[in-house]
Amino acid sequence: MLVLRRKAGDGFAVGDSVNITILGVDPNGTVSIGIDAPRDVLILRSELQQAANANRDSAEDVASLQTVEQLESIFSLGGAKEAHPEKPE
Repeated sequence: MLVLRRKAGDGFAVGDSVNITILGVDPNGTVSIGIDAPRDVLILRSELQQAANANRDSAEDVASLQTVEQLESIFSLGGAKEAHPEKPE
């Protein structure tokens, strides 16, 4: 992790297209920052990123469970069907 100390009005760049400016620090220590980035750059607060990751992981788990349940129902006893049934003679 890179740690920077900046004063109000100072800034720094992230890559070629993202600029961060420290706008101010209130007496409680809360920092106000400005982010100048292209519209296609997604910027999320860390708690929103964590929630998005948790939701994605849950959705993947549910999809995996549904796939397993579907496969189990297809291949359960008596539930499997032949791919190419024999033609009657």
